[in-house]
This record gives sequence, structure tokens and C-alpha cells, in this order.
Amino acid sequence: MSRRRIPVIPAVIAGIAFIGLWYGVREVISPSRVFMLPPPHAVLQAFAVHADELLLASRNTAIGALLGFALAVLVSGSMALLLSVSNLIRSALYPYLMMMQMMPVIVIAPVLVLWVGAGLPSVTIITFLICFFPLVVNTTQGLISTDRKLVELFHLYRATKWQEIVRLRVPAALPYFFTGLRIAGTLAPIGAIVGDFSAGSSGGHGGGLGFLTLIYGAQFKMAALFATVLSGCMLGFVFVATVSGLSWLSLHQWHDAYDKSDH
Repeated sequence: MSRRRIPVIPAVIAGIAFIGLWYGVREVISPSRVFMLPPPHAVLQAFAVHADELLLASRNTAIGALLGFALAVLVSGSMALLLSVSNLIRSALYPYLMMMQMMPVIVIAPVLVLWVGAGLPSVTIITFLICFFPLVVNTTQGLISTDRKLVELFHLYRATKWQEIVRLRVPAALPYFFTGLRIAGTLAPIGAIVGDFSAGSSGGHGGGLGFLTLIYGAQFKMAALFATVLSGCMLGFVFVATVSGLSWLSLHQWHDAYDKSDH
């Protein structure tokens, strides 16, 4: 049994303090602007009133985030293996990866709409572009940072290059990979919301949280707008919690980052 305990009480106290501060801020801002900060109970009411719309939009955003995230994992894993093969390949391709990371997503959104159409295809690609770089960088770093003594041991026993990669470098790179995966898991819902905001579509009930934000903002439904924001936060929490759980399942039995007494 684990000897560590989740610090629930401090988190509850901090949550209560935050809600109290929220109400307090409403009391000191100008009456003409108080409508811009709805009270927490109004946000909860908006969740109930707009539950169907929020659930549908959250589902659509989750689909775009998951597709872009999964595509980033597949492509970055293959690219990381290629980059780890030789310094020459890494030197040739890395500048273009940097250029890809610096690409302004908002600017290319109209281009994606023209190429693949508005809605899920564009949202998926935008999410992929946002998630790809931290994954490929961290995974590549893990593959090329394998303990040199272990690499020499594999060479001593005449292991093939494929055996070295599969049995040594890939397991050694897992902590780096999951670090990148946690970063990408945080960015995936954000990327999907940004993509939906800039290249989304409500056709066929395909609008996500970003599109819903545009609608509620135009209608000045501030409580519903805050409910949409919190829905995005909860979606991000689900992504990060899932990735953290996968990381624990893969690493907790052997990696130093986890307390071996937990199991």
C-alpha cells in the first residue's frame, strides 16, 4: 500500500478560497461591468441550461483533439527513430522541424480550410501541428541519450541495429517520450479549441467548444461562455490524467521517478 496520501484538504481549501475571491471581485468591480464576470452559481446554472450543447461541443472537440494527438504520436515516433539514426539526418531535418513549430497556426487555418475543408479535418491537422514538436523533440532526445556503456555492451555482443533500437534505445527513451506525451496531452485540447475557433464548422452538428465560444460571445451569454471555458478545462484534465495514468503503468515498476513502495 502506498505511504503517500493525496493532499485533498489543501486542494479543497484552495478551491473554496478561489470561489470566495471570485465573489469578492464581483463586489468591487464597476456595476456597468459586473455582467462580464458572472457568479459561480450562474455558471453552474448555465451548465444545466446548456448541457446538451456543451456535451455535444465537448464531444466534437474531444474527437478532433484525439485524432490530432494520435496522429502526432504516430508521426513523431517514426520521425524520432529516423532522426536518431545519424547526426547527418538530424542536422538536415531539424531546422525544418523548428520552422514547423514556429508556423503561426492562426495564419495557416484559412489555407487548411481551402485545402481540406472546414470542420474536423482542419481541426485535426491544427491539433497535430501543435502536438507534434514536443513529442518528436523529447522522443529523439531519449533515443540518442541512451547510456553509452549499455550501447557498447550491445555492440560487444554483436547485437543488430534493430535489436539495439527495440531492446535498448526505445525502453530507455520511454521517460522522455512520456514527458513529451504529457506536454502534447495538455496542448491537444487547446489545439482543437483553437482549430475549431479558427477553422471549425457547425455543419452536421460538428461544432466544438471553440465554435460555441464564438456563438455565446456574440450573444453576450457570459455565464454560458464561462461554462464553455470550464468544459475545455475539464477536457484538458481528462487528457492529462489519461496520459499520466499511462505513464505510471509503463514506468512505475522500474523508473526512479516513481516510489517503488507504491505497489
